[in-house]
Amino acid sequence: MRILFLGDLVGSPGRDLVTKNLAEITRQHSVDLVIANGENAAAGFGITPKICEELFHAGVEVITGGNHSWDRKEILEFIVNEPRLIRPANFPNSPGRGLYLGTSRGGVRYAVLNLQGRVFMTALDCPFRTADQELARIPPDVKVIFVDMHAEATSEKQAMGWYLDGRVSVVVGTHTHVATADERVLPNGTAYITDVGMTGPHESVIGMDRNSMVKRFLDAMPVKFEVALGDPRLNSVLVDVDEASGRARSIARVCVPA
Repeated sequence: MRILFLGDLVGSPGRDLVTKNLAEITRQHSVDLVIANGENAAAGFGITPKICEELFHAGVEVITGGNHSWDRKEILEFIVNEPRLIRPANFPNSPGRGLYLGTSRGGVRYAVLNLQGRVFMTALDCPFRTADQELARIPPDVKVIFVDMHAEATSEKQAMGWYLDGRVSVVVGTHTHVATADERVLPNGTAYITDVGMTGPHESVIGMDRNSMVKRFLDAMPVKFEVALGDPRLNSVLVDVDEASGRARSIARVCVPA
Protein backbone atom coordinates (compact mmCIF):
# COMPACT_ATOMS: atom_id res chain seq x y z
CA MET A 1 0.00 0.00 0.00
CA ARG A 2 1.39 3.38 -1.02
CA ILE A 3 0.38 6.43 1.00
CA LEU A 4 1.00 10.04 -0.08
CA PHE A 5 0.90 12.68 2.65
CA LEU A 6 0.83 16.37 1.66
CA GLY A 7 2.48 18.80 4.08
CA ASP A 8 0.51 21.75 5.46
CA LEU A 9 -1.47 23.36 2.62
CA VAL A 10 -1.03 27.15 2.80
CA GLY A 11 -3.66 29.34 1.16
CA SER A 12 -4.63 29.36 -2.50
CA PRO A 13 -1.05 28.64 -3.70
CA GLY A 14 -1.11 25.39 -1.75
CA ARG A 15 -4.58 24.44 -2.92
CA ASP A 16 -3.72 25.20 -6.55
CA LEU A 17 -0.71 22.89 -6.35
CA VAL A 18 -2.99 20.09 -5.22
CA THR A 19 -5.69 20.59 -7.83
CA LYS A 20 -3.14 20.88 -10.66
CA ASN A 21 -0.68 18.16 -9.68
CA LEU A 22 -2.27 15.56 -7.43
CA ALA A 23 -3.83 13.40 -10.13
CA GLU A 24 -0.51 13.07 -11.98
CA ILE A 25 1.48 12.40 -8.78
CA THR A 26 -1.03 9.74 -7.77
CA ARG A 27 -0.79 8.08 -11.18
CA GLN A 28 3.00 8.32 -11.40
CA HIS A 29 3.60 6.78 -7.96
CA SER A 30 0.65 4.33 -7.95
CA VAL A 31 -0.75 5.93 -4.79
CA ASP A 32 -3.50 4.08 -2.90
CA LEU A 33 -4.31 6.74 -0.29
CA VAL A 34 -3.86 10.53 -0.13
CA ILE A 35 -3.86 12.43 3.17
CA ALA A 36 -3.26 16.17 3.59
CA ASN A 37 -2.88 18.58 6.48
CA GLY A 38 -5.36 21.37 5.69
CA GLU A 39 -5.40 23.63 8.76
CA ASN A 40 -3.85 26.57 6.85
CA ALA A 41 -5.74 26.09 3.59
CA ALA A 42 -8.04 29.12 3.97
CA ALA A 43 -5.82 32.17 3.44
CA GLY A 44 -3.31 30.66 5.84
CA PHE A 45 -5.68 30.25 8.77
CA GLY A 46 -8.16 27.39 9.11
CA ILE A 47 -10.23 25.60 6.50
CA THR A 48 -13.77 25.99 5.16
CA PRO A 49 -16.37 23.43 4.03
CA LYS A 50 -15.97 24.60 0.43
CA ILE A 51 -12.20 24.07 0.52
CA CYS A 52 -12.69 20.61 2.04
CA GLU A 53 -14.97 19.65 -0.82
CA GLU A 54 -12.47 21.00 -3.36
CA LEU A 55 -9.69 18.91 -1.84
CA PHE A 56 -11.83 15.77 -1.68
CA HIS A 57 -12.77 16.29 -5.33
CA ALA A 58 -9.07 16.68 -6.23
CA GLY A 59 -8.28 13.27 -4.72
CA VAL A 60 -7.45 13.93 -1.06
CA GLU A 61 -9.19 11.28 1.00
CA VAL A 62 -8.51 12.44 4.58
CA ILE A 63 -7.74 15.96 5.85
CA THR A 64 -5.94 16.45 9.17
CA GLY A 65 -5.80 19.59 11.29
CA GLY A 66 -3.95 21.33 14.08
CA ASN A 67 -3.93 24.49 16.16
CA HIS A 68 -5.74 26.43 13.41
CA SER A 69 -8.56 23.90 13.05
CA TRP A 70 -11.11 26.31 14.57
CA ASP A 71 -10.09 29.55 12.85
CA ARG A 72 -13.15 29.47 10.56
CA LYS A 73 -16.43 29.32 12.46
CA GLU A 74 -18.25 27.67 9.56
CA ILE A 75 -16.16 24.53 10.06
CA LEU A 76 -17.61 23.82 13.53
CA GLU A 77 -20.81 22.22 12.23
CA PHE A 78 -19.21 20.74 9.11
CA ILE A 79 -16.58 18.76 11.01
CA VAL A 80 -19.28 17.03 13.06
CA ASN A 81 -20.87 15.61 9.91
CA GLU A 82 -17.75 14.97 7.80
CA PRO A 83 -15.65 12.13 9.26
CA ARG A 84 -12.91 12.57 6.64
CA LEU A 85 -12.01 15.93 8.21
CA ILE A 86 -10.31 15.28 11.55
CA ARG A 87 -8.69 17.44 14.22
CA PRO A 88 -6.15 16.58 16.93
CA ALA A 89 -7.65 13.86 19.11
CA ASN A 90 -6.25 15.46 22.27
CA PHE A 91 -8.39 18.59 21.95
CA PRO A 92 -10.68 18.36 25.01
CA ASN A 93 -14.46 18.40 24.41
CA SER A 94 -14.18 19.67 20.83
CA PRO A 95 -16.46 19.07 17.85
CA GLY A 96 -15.54 16.33 15.43
CA ARG A 97 -13.10 13.50 15.97
CA GLY A 98 -9.38 12.81 15.88
CA LEU A 99 -9.48 9.32 14.36
CA TYR A 100 -10.75 8.19 10.96
CA LEU A 101 -11.22 4.62 9.79
CA GLY A 102 -11.47 4.06 6.06
CA THR A 103 -10.84 1.71 3.15
CA SER A 104 -8.27 2.49 0.46
CA ARG A 105 -8.80 2.36 -3.30
CA GLY A 106 -7.27 -1.11 -3.22
CA GLY A 107 -9.66 -2.34 -0.54
CA VAL A 108 -7.26 -2.11 2.42
CA ARG A 109 -8.68 -0.89 5.71
CA TYR A 110 -6.67 1.88 7.39
CA ALA A 111 -6.77 4.37 10.25
CA VAL A 112 -5.62 8.01 10.38
CA LEU A 113 -4.92 9.58 13.78
CA ASN A 114 -4.29 13.29 14.37
CA LEU A 115 -2.44 14.51 17.47
CA GLN A 116 -1.09 17.89 18.62
CA GLY A 117 1.97 18.59 20.73
CA ARG A 118 2.08 20.70 23.88
CA VAL A 119 5.63 22.09 23.92
CA PHE A 120 5.47 25.82 22.96
CA MET A 121 1.79 25.30 22.10
CA THR A 122 -1.61 25.28 23.81
CA ALA A 123 -1.83 23.01 26.85
CA LEU A 124 -4.06 20.23 25.56
CA ASP A 125 -4.56 16.69 26.84
CA CYS A 126 -1.43 14.54 26.74
CA PRO A 127 -0.86 13.42 23.12
CA PHE A 128 1.00 10.29 24.23
CA ARG A 129 -1.78 9.01 26.48
CA THR A 130 -4.36 10.09 23.91
CA ALA A 131 -2.51 8.03 21.30
CA ASP A 132 -2.79 4.99 23.57
CA GLN A 133 -6.52 5.56 24.02
CA GLU A 134 -7.21 6.07 20.32
CA LEU A 135 -5.10 3.12 19.18
CA ALA A 136 -7.08 0.89 21.56
CA ARG A 137 -10.24 1.84 19.61
CA ILE A 138 -8.89 0.62 16.27
CA PRO A 139 -10.12 -2.88 15.29
CA PRO A 140 -7.31 -5.45 15.43
CA ASP A 141 -7.69 -6.32 11.74
CA VAL A 142 -6.76 -2.73 10.76
CA LYS A 143 -2.98 -2.94 10.33
CA VAL A 144 -2.24 0.27 8.41
CA ILE A 145 -2.22 3.19 10.86
CA PHE A 146 -1.10 6.70 9.92
CA VAL A 147 -0.36 9.41 12.51
CA ASP A 148 -0.04 13.17 11.90
CA MET A 149 1.76 14.68 14.90
CA HIS A 150 1.16 18.44 14.66
CA ALA A 151 3.78 19.99 16.94
CA GLU A 152 6.31 22.78 17.31
CA ALA A 153 9.18 21.01 19.06
CA THR A 154 11.25 18.53 17.10
CA SER A 155 12.01 16.70 20.35
CA GLU A 156 8.32 16.08 21.02
CA LYS A 157 7.75 14.80 17.50
CA GLN A 158 10.77 12.52 17.68
CA ALA A 159 9.64 11.23 21.05
CA MET A 160 6.24 10.37 19.57
CA GLY A 161 7.94 8.52 16.72
CA TRP A 162 9.86 6.35 19.17
CA TYR A 163 6.84 5.93 21.43
CA LEU A 164 4.73 4.56 18.58
CA ASP A 165 7.46 2.63 16.75
CA GLY A 166 6.10 -0.81 15.93
CA ARG A 167 2.56 0.16 16.95
CA VAL A 168 1.67 2.27 13.89
CA SER A 169 2.78 2.32 10.26
CA VAL A 170 3.70 6.00 9.91
CA VAL A 171 4.35 9.04 12.11
CA VAL A 172 4.80 12.34 10.27
CA GLY A 173 5.37 15.75 11.80
CA THR A 174 3.57 18.89 10.66
CA HIS A 175 3.16 22.53 11.80
CA THR A 176 6.59 24.15 11.32
CA HIS A 177 6.25 24.33 7.50
CA VAL A 178 9.98 23.62 7.07
CA ALA A 179 10.82 20.19 5.70
CA THR A 180 13.37 18.08 7.53
CA ALA A 181 15.73 15.54 5.99
CA ASP A 182 15.46 12.80 8.63
CA GLU A 183 12.97 10.49 6.95
CA ARG A 184 13.60 6.83 7.82
CA VAL A 185 11.99 3.60 8.92
CA LEU A 186 12.49 3.09 12.64
CA PRO A 187 13.74 -0.30 13.94
CA ASN A 188 10.29 -1.78 14.61
CA GLY A 189 8.80 -0.79 11.27
CA THR A 190 7.32 2.70 11.68
CA ALA A 191 8.13 5.24 8.94
CA TYR A 192 9.03 8.62 10.45
CA ILE A 193 9.88 12.21 9.47
CA THR A 194 10.04 15.19 11.85
CA ASP A 195 8.35 17.62 9.45
CA VAL A 196 7.00 17.10 5.95
CA GLY A 197 7.20 20.82 5.16
CA MET A 198 4.48 22.88 3.52
CA THR A 199 2.57 22.84 0.26
CA GLY A 200 2.57 26.51 -0.57
CA PRO A 201 4.74 29.53 -1.42
CA HIS A 202 8.38 29.07 -0.44
CA GLU A 203 9.42 32.64 -1.32
CA SER A 204 8.06 33.54 2.10
CA VAL A 205 8.42 33.13 5.84
CA ILE A 206 6.59 29.84 6.52
CA GLY A 207 4.07 30.77 3.82
CA MET A 208 3.46 34.40 4.78
CA ASP A 209 4.61 37.54 2.93
CA ARG A 210 8.29 37.84 3.74
CA ASN A 211 8.45 41.65 3.86
CA SER A 212 5.72 41.90 6.50
CA MET A 213 7.28 39.14 8.54
CA VAL A 214 10.77 40.67 8.44
CA LYS A 215 9.25 44.00 9.50
CA ARG A 216 7.58 42.34 12.46
CA PHE A 217 10.90 40.93 13.64
CA LEU A 218 12.60 44.30 13.20
CA ASP A 219 10.18 46.51 15.11
CA ALA A 220 8.01 44.02 17.06
CA MET A 221 4.84 45.79 15.87
CA PRO A 222 1.70 43.95 14.72
CA VAL A 223 1.44 43.27 10.99
CA LYS A 224 -1.24 41.77 8.79
CA PHE A 225 -0.45 38.16 7.92
CA GLU A 226 -0.95 37.63 4.19
CA VAL A 227 -0.15 34.49 2.22
CA ALA A 228 2.81 34.95 -0.13
CA LEU A 229 2.70 33.95 -3.79
CA GLY A 230 6.25 33.24 -4.96
CA ASP A 231 7.86 29.85 -5.61
CA PRO A 232 4.97 27.51 -4.82
CA ARG A 233 6.06 23.91 -4.09
CA LEU A 234 4.21 20.79 -3.05
CA ASN A 235 6.07 19.09 -0.21
CA SER A 236 4.99 15.55 0.58
CA VAL A 237 6.16 12.11 1.60
CA LEU A 238 5.45 8.79 -0.09
CA VAL A 239 5.30 5.79 2.23
CA ASP A 240 5.21 2.16 1.15
CA VAL A 241 3.50 -0.03 3.76
CA ASP A 242 3.04 -3.80 3.93
CA GLU A 243 -0.73 -3.96 4.35
CA ALA A 244 -0.59 -7.44 5.88
CA SER A 245 1.67 -6.49 8.78
CA GLY A 246 1.31 -2.69 8.87
CA ARG A 247 5.11 -2.29 8.82
CA ALA A 248 6.56 0.40 6.57
CA ARG A 249 8.96 -0.65 3.83
CA SER A 250 10.16 2.83 2.87
CA ILE A 251 9.55 6.57 3.15
CA ALA A 252 10.71 9.20 0.66
CA ARG A 253 10.24 12.95 0.29
CA VAL A 254 8.46 14.12 -2.86
CA CYS A 255 8.76 17.81 -3.76
CA VAL A 256 6.91 19.11 -6.82
CA PRO A 257 7.33 22.72 -8.04
CA ALA A 258 4.50 24.63 -9.67
